[in-house]
Amino acid sequence: MSEPRINDRIRVPEVRLVGPNGEQVGIVRVEDALRLADEAGLDLVEVAPTARPPVCKLMDFGKYKYEADMKAREARKNQSNTILKEIRFRLKIDPHDYATKKGHVVRFLSAGDKVKVMIMFRGREQSRPEMGFRLLQRLAEDVSDLGSVESSPRQDGRNMVMVIGPHKKKAEAKAEERRRKDTEAAEAAAPGTAPAAPAEVPTEAPATDETAASTTAS
Repeated sequence: MSEPRINDRIRVPEVRLVGPNGEQVGIVRVEDALRLADEAGLDLVEVAPTARPPVCKLMDFGKYKYEADMKAREARKNQSNTILKEIRFRLKIDPHDYATKKGHVVRFLSAGDKVKVMIMFRGREQSRPEMGFRLLQRLAEDVSDLGSVESSPRQDGRNMVMVIGPHKKKAEAKAEERRRKDTEAAEAAAPGTAPAAPAEVPTEAPATDETAASTTAS
């Protein structure tokens, strides 16, 4: 992208001028456009050099460039590449290990990453591929609210592989995570409620002369 031409770098006799608020001024001589820019304390910036005549706008070019840089920086911050995570299962996996590994898959999908799930067969287990297929199907159903199967289970030597892709894009997941952290930080910084006033403890009435006399007599 070529650098925009401003002020005295514009080398045409006439331009189509746009005001600072987007209003159409019309076709004017460059000298007149420069005079208007000088009177308004703004720059004359060529925004459509290939038009006939070229289109120029009155603007604060320094502010415009700063805002453009900030938008580009924000776009780069939100742009994230999806990562392919990998997790391995054994065919004979106990419920606790299954829950732990499923938790990892949930975490990866929630972060916007794809997950390559691999089942490793040992010895005679290779003759029972249908068991591996059922295990992968079970996992896919358990995380269906977060992702869907992009690559169906397939045998790859002694392993069976399946790829699950997230429903959310990486940038969306990161933005949601930032919002959650901001909310938690705001709640933590909010002042707490005032402590409740302590309950009044009833005090005994002072003893009268009659009460004291009765006690002494007894």
